[in-house]
Amino acid sequence: MNVRRADALVLPGIAHGFFGRAGGVSQGVYESLNCGPGSRDDPQAVAENRRRVTQALSAARLASLAQIHSSTVYALDQQWDGERLEGDGLVTATPGLALGILTADCAPVLFADAGAKVIGAAHAGWRGALGGVLEATLGAMEQLGALRTGITAAVGPCISQANYEVGAEFRGRFLEAGAARLDAGEIELANEEFFASSARPGHYRFDLEAYIVERLMAAGISHIEALSTCTYPAENDYFSFRRTTHRGEPDYGRQISAVMLTS
Repeated sequence: MNVRRADALVLPGIAHGFFGRAGGVSQGVYESLNCGPGSRDDPQAVAENRRRVTQALSAARLASLAQIHSSTVYALDQQWDGERLEGDGLVTATPGLALGILTADCAPVLFADAGAKVIGAAHAGWRGALGGVLEATLGAMEQLGALRTGITAAVGPCISQANYEVGAEFRGRFLEAGAARLDAGEIELANEEFFASSARPGHYRFDLEAYIVERLMAAGISHIEALSTCTYPAENDYFSFRRTTHRGEPDYGRQISAVMLTS
């Protein structure tokens, strides 16, 4: 398996991993560790891949969501019945329950407060990050007893600015949102700094990872690690929605990133 770990999350009582696409049983465009039930892959292959991830983390169970690019966050405990809920963030204080985030260019963000024994995971694409999924996840962790000063965050593999070309309307939405938040005195995040010019007129390149890091810092998180690994190049061994689109492939797999309390 291709598993990355963030030094910031190597903490007592915490297990985590940012899994790549190697080490599973899926075939074709899903080769091989596709963990996304929302894909058109063989459900049995997806189930086996998820079992392997669960085993690699020594977890009792693995939870993930039907992700909808929202700011909806759920707190799970030992009563969770395995239902695949719609949303984009998970938190728990239950040992043995791994919280998983599925991505294919969006950013997986894993959180841990080792002192309070509370963890969280967020699916942060541009829409979710702009809509507040990071702050919502932090708030849900606080409801379980975590403290902002004790929370560490790690931003996993996602599409890099060099490979993330967007249009003027996309950029305008971020600039408008940033200006509104500045006017409200919420955070000093103008958003223009996250866009670089592109060779194509009227287009820009967006730095999703940097935007997420800045939102986390503005939310009071001081311990942040970004892995700065791009999912777009095929040689990096990750699934990528944008690469799939550019190649005209019929579907794509999803890698999983997960965090768990071990005790």
